[in-house]
Amino acid sequence: MTENEMNIFKIISASGDSRGAAFEALRAARKGDFEAAESKLQEAKEKSIDAHDVQTKLITAEINGEQTDLSLLMVHAQDHLMNSLLARDLIEEMIEMLKEQKGSTLNIN
Repeated sequence: MTENEMNIFKIISASGDSRGAAFEALRAARKGDFEAAESKLQEAKEKSIDAHDVQTKLITAEINGEQTDLSLLMVHAQDHLMNSLLARDLIEEMIEMLKEQKGSTLNIN
């Protein structure tokens, strides 16, 4: 496996972990466990940062003149990353709505 392929799989893996943690946060919030939800959202954010760091590394290399092969695998990785970011953002808002409904004042940001 090439270094580029390894980086692509890191993006896919971290993005999937981020999305999974975000949905775990939502499930916890639906049960009223906002502390667990906050913890899972933090985990989701950290995984997003991991994926974004790899993406930034690849973009920087391309800007510096390194040839980047556009592959279906790279497109798939970018799709995973963007969907996980969108899911996390929406889930954060949904959790805030649940907190408002339950009258909780915990801050998840």
